[in-house]
Amino acid sequence: MRAVVCEAYGPVEDLKFTEVDVPVAGEGEVLIDVVAAGCNAPDALIIQGEYQIKPTPPFSPGGEGAGVISALGKGVEGFKEGDRVLFYSLHGAFADKIVVAVDSVVGIPDEMPMDIAAGFMAAYGTSYHAFKQRAMVQPGEHVLVLGAGGGVGLAAVNVAKAMGAKVIASDIGEEKLNVCLELGADWAIDPTKQDLKKSLLEITGRSDVDVTLDTVGGDVSEQVFRLMAVYGRHLVIGFVAGSIPRLPLNLPLLKEASVVGVFWNSFLMREHSRHLENMRELYQLHKEGALKPVVCQKFPLEEYASAFEFIAQRRAIGKVVLDI
Repeated sequence: MRAVVCEAYGPVEDLKFTEVDVPVAGEGEVLIDVVAAGCNAPDALIIQGEYQIKPTPPFSPGGEGAGVISALGKGVEGFKEGDRVLFYSLHGAFADKIVVAVDSVVGIPDEMPMDIAAGFMAAYGTSYHAFKQRAMVQPGEHVLVLGAGGGVGLAAVNVAKAMGAKVIASDIGEEKLNVCLELGADWAIDPTKQDLKKSLLEITGRSDVDVTLDTVGGDVSEQVFRLMAVYGRHLVIGFVAGSIPRLPLNLPLLKEASVVGVFWNSFLMREHSRHLENMRELYQLHKEGALKPVVCQKFPLEEYASAFEFIAQRRAIGKVVLDI
């Protein structure tokens, strides 16, 4: 079968597109014929050995996707061959077939297309876990989403609005911000053209926010934390700006505000039943039309390098998917 293979940690350019043996489902596992795979910024970090979890090379990258179950391992219940499923696995999705632990597999509703499903679980699962379990967002609260035009950011805008929040999207570029508005953002701010504090005061009547979802990191994190309301929650998702901020701890003290970590990968494995409950609720919101996932670009599997370049150049508005 075809697969993208990382033979040693390094740049995306060092990946190989080659033929490998078909994997076999073991106990508690399923074999999935992959139809589409989500391509995400953390995939590039894993390839370079810079992610929190480091698989041992050689491995195929790709952490999420959707497909059809073609074989069941011993002891697997609740699924059958031919079931349409989406899955999460830190690596292995950039291939024709993948073996995944059954606990990382969720059935796909009939109304959800495969390309949407391929990029749904990580972005929407992360956002929903962040707002529901970690920040406990309440209707009417002001939620600021940094990097709102990316995969997780756009999902966060969509989810926060579905939860009844007043949503402020922040990103660079009119095209990204227009999509954020289409998905439910009440206001949109380009921080390269508008002063964030002044803009918040003008559009909301207050110069602070209750919850910030931060995928950006870098210097902007401290700037935004200074705009937190009393009892505010700053959700740490990632650091696409490249640097991990060093927040002065007097800031959360003075505001009685919280810095809240969101590591959805760990939550998925550690609290599987709550993860499944989240997925059921997300599916229901999608069925009702409250969630409108965006796939902005699809690439054939063999053009994986172009997909990574598209993301690295911050051209993605929503999800990038490999068509397998």
